[in-house]
Amino acid sequence: MLNKETAISKDMFAPAHIDPSKSEKISKPSLNFWQDSWLRVKKNKGAVLSLVIIVIVIFLAFVGPLLTPYKFDTQNTKNNNLPPRIQGLENIHWLPFDGTLKRKNGTEYNPYEIREVKEYYWFGTDGLGRDLFARLWKGTQISLFIAFMAALVDMLIGVTYGAISGYLGGRVDSVMQRIVEIIVGIPNLIVVVLMILVLKPGIVPIIIAIALTGWTSMARVVRAQVLKFKNQEFVLAAKTLGASNGSIIFKHMIPNMFGVIIINTMFSIPNAIFFEAFLSFIGLGLQEPNASLGTLVNDGYHSMIAFPYQMIIPSIMIALIMVCFNLVADGLRDAFDPKMRD
Repeated sequence: MLNKETAISKDMFAPAHIDPSKSEKISKPSLNFWQDSWLRVKKNKGAVLSLVIIVIVIFLAFVGPLLTPYKFDTQNTKNNNLPPRIQGLENIHWLPFDGTLKRKNGTEYNPYEIREVKEYYWFGTDGLGRDLFARLWKGTQISLFIAFMAALVDMLIGVTYGAISGYLGGRVDSVMQRIVEIIVGIPNLIVVVLMILVLKPGIVPIIIAIALTGWTSMARVVRAQVLKFKNQEFVLAAKTLGASNGSIIFKHMIPNMFGVIIINTMFSIPNAIFFEAFLSFIGLGLQEPNASLGTLVNDGYHSMIAFPYQMIIPSIMIALIMVCFNLVADGLRDAFDPKMRD
């Protein structure tokens, strides 16, 4: 039975007092497209962690060579092929920074003590005695520069070409798409070899070679989006008000495609880094004394058995950058277009 304290009274069934002035008040602030997308990105822990790692890597790519007293191109053959050693960690033998190496018979030795080297090389040295810490961050800087420049050129050419092709349509679209198909059919490696024959091996021919063939995927994606937007109401309204074709494409259509453009650009950056590393690995990339992640892997490959750290460290950096950029691009894709989420 209900006691007096829990008894139900008629006062409990009185109608609630509702303030008419607050009946249509929105308690949650309104968000625009970018704010709403950022909230979805923050929920993706992998994308946020990858974004933080990318920022740290970009920062160290410019600051890292200044943290060590050795320059990336300074040779010291007396200190060649030294393993990683960090001050304060050299006595912790279970860490790979104690300056020891293993012989073929399994015994360990310390080349720092044998050669009486007092310097500390955080990532060791290569066959010419150059500091791998400085060379790693200098190589990361050059690889990221090539990737960002290639992605920027791809975005500019691909967006413009795809938007014009999709908007004009008809015979112009057919001719422009046949040109794209011809470019897609040409292997990138052939274009790179032709660029190197015309120009000297270096950063410029690599960027040109990637830019000449890398914009086709962006052009196709933008063309598809333009075909979808072309007959929608805001485009028809702009035409009715007398807007020019250029104004409709670049002021009305492309701003509505920023999400797709950013996603494709983010995916193109790791592809460019991998392509540059591949070219440098086969000897078609940067030449000495310049360094990139691909050249560092190529140098370490020749002495992989005796000095594995020379190839492992730049390989880890390449894998880290590619994984992080892909995770960020995947998170942006889910944030900008939740319908594309699996």
